[in-house]
Amino acid sequence: MFETIGTFFERYGQMLWQGTLDTLVMTLCATFFAYLIGLPIGTILQITKKNGICEHPMLYRVLSWLVNIGRSLPFIILMVLVMPVTKAVMGTKLGVRGAIFPLVIAAAPFVARMVESSLAELNAGVIEAARAMGASRLQIITRFYLPESLPSLLRGASISLITVLAYTAIAGAVGAGGLGDIAIRYGYNRYQFDILLVTVILLIILVEIMQTVFHIICKKVDKRRSA
Repeated sequence: MFETIGTFFERYGQMLWQGTLDTLVMTLCATFFAYLIGLPIGTILQITKKNGICEHPMLYRVLSWLVNIGRSLPFIILMVLVMPVTKAVMGTKLGVRGAIFPLVIAAAPFVARMVESSLAELNAGVIEAARAMGASRLQIITRFYLPESLPSLLRGASISLITVLAYTAIAGAVGAGGLGDIAIRYGYNRYQFDILLVTVILLIILVEIMQTVFHIICKKVDKRRSA
């Protein structure tokens, strides 16, 4: 079952490389679009909650309820449920393109809650000071909430990115492509456990790279803020 390293990568290297690229494309694209949706929703959740700068209990309850529903659905079930919509929006329900839409739908509620939690960490005194200076609601959001919460937002982005990466592996079960698809088709269905092991190692490497990059960025942001 286990071949020499040279023979193994000569036979499967190109496939694993393409699978890694597909996984990165799905992860980065889905996370980007999830933040386009989740960042404003998370901000609205924070400012409309009790004692928020735009307190609106009904809007907060409705949005929070929708976010909770989105977060509670297992990803593989969600992916199957939205397949007709995926086909209409993306033109296909298979492969990398077919995976991005359900990944965005699954990740956006998670991102929204992460953003809300990050913004909630901001000291209430900062907001009161901004109000006392006559800052508008938009100015409070753009000049206080988001900049002051940047380190926490970046840490949340790291967690979100890794969560989406995990989703891509699950998406491989329904033909999404990437390392998850390779692990299932070759490692599980064909009992090629050497390929399964390598795909797991590659996924771990990707997670470590993402965590390291965001850790470096967060340290630089913290240093600039403390300077």
